[in-house]
Amino acid sequence: MTTTRISVPEHLKEYIVGKYGIDSDNPVRLPDTLDLYHCIYDLLEKRPADQPVDRGNLELVLPERSIGKRPESYNYLGVRSQKILAKKIEIMMWAEVHDLLDTLKHRDGIDYKDAVHLFICKYRIDSLTEDAFLKNYYRWRGTVRRREKRKYQRK
Repeated sequence: MTTTRISVPEHLKEYIVGKYGIDSDNPVRLPDTLDLYHCIYDLLEKRPADQPVDRGNLELVLPERSIGKRPESYNYLGVRSQKILAKKIEIMMWAEVHDLLDTLKHRDGIDYKDAVHLFICKYRIDSLTEDAFLKNYYRWRGTVRRREKRKYQRK
């Protein structure tokens, strides 16, 4: 099992560890059915000579495929690769939040604030507040579900 460390914002680390990790001390092993797993595999490259140590707040188990790149040699994710992975994790998190809020509100009748609290407790996210999740959801809803404004009809 070969691991590497990447730097991501704290809320994304908490989300990935809460979703796929056992605890925050062990490296996160992503399932091979996940798109992020294959993205990591595609971004792996040989470690440059001037980059001996991995630094970061999230430790990931590297994909190990039967053919292709061996994790013993291809075990480095550069700065650009880390930004790509952070963006993919962020998209995953917000998509899950938006879907959860819609489902709980319209199917179960749970308020948005309570649904956000459930999400935060489920993944143990401490670095973002409930208001940040709600504001993001309201912004997203405003752009995706743009309502047509009624025109003023003068009599």
